[in-house]
Amino acid sequence: MRSATVLRRLAVHEVRALRSLALWVLRRRDGVRTARYAAKYTEPQTAMLYGFVFVAIVETVALAVLIPWPLVHAITLFIDVYGVVQLIGFHAACVTRPHVVEADGSLRVRYGALFDLRIPADRIVLAGVDRRYPDGSRGTARDDGTLELPVGGQTTVTVQLAAPVTFVRPLGRVGTAHTVRFNADDPRALVAALRPAQERTAPSPSPVPPG
Repeated sequence: MRSATVLRRLAVHEVRALRSLALWVLRRRDGVRTARYAAKYTEPQTAMLYGFVFVAIVETVALAVLIPWPLVHAITLFIDVYGVVQLIGFHAACVTRPHVVEADGSLRVRYGALFDLRIPADRIVLAGVDRRYPDGSRGTARDDGTLELPVGGQTTVTVQLAAPVTFVRPLGRVGTAHTVRFNADDPRALVAALRPAQERTAPSPSPVPPG
């Protein structure tokens, strides 16, 4: 049952990545129609991904020259080309699926086609610029209830919540977190877009007793 769920989710991720390629070519983005602000997060990983694509293309060309057997050549070529398409699709998914601050102050934290977490506005207590370099795996809540979604090995925004939120990891496992750390290319702009939500959910100051 678990294996079937994993395979199904992997298939869904691949379909979304391929759809993202079309959006990328058309210069469109997913889920931003009602957005107050859409935040990019691809800058730390772009150069590395393009490096992988370049190496994959060089490998494909080299194998096409070196392999003399037509059937083996065709199979290898298909696998290599599919791998290049998947790499580009992964990058396209990250470009076309930004983080989103909705008009109502809610926050949608995403990582390409792999991760999508919606945080209601009334759960957001505090958001701030906070650059960190976590060493854990992406999309896993730590023992202290902190969910980390680094890009290029870093996070730049920390959001503290009034109550835990439930999230689904890329392969289907469910977790909860009361603090979310993720990366945004312009963290100050994203935090500024979230400020109205923080002001609504901030606790009221205690009344000052008469002197």
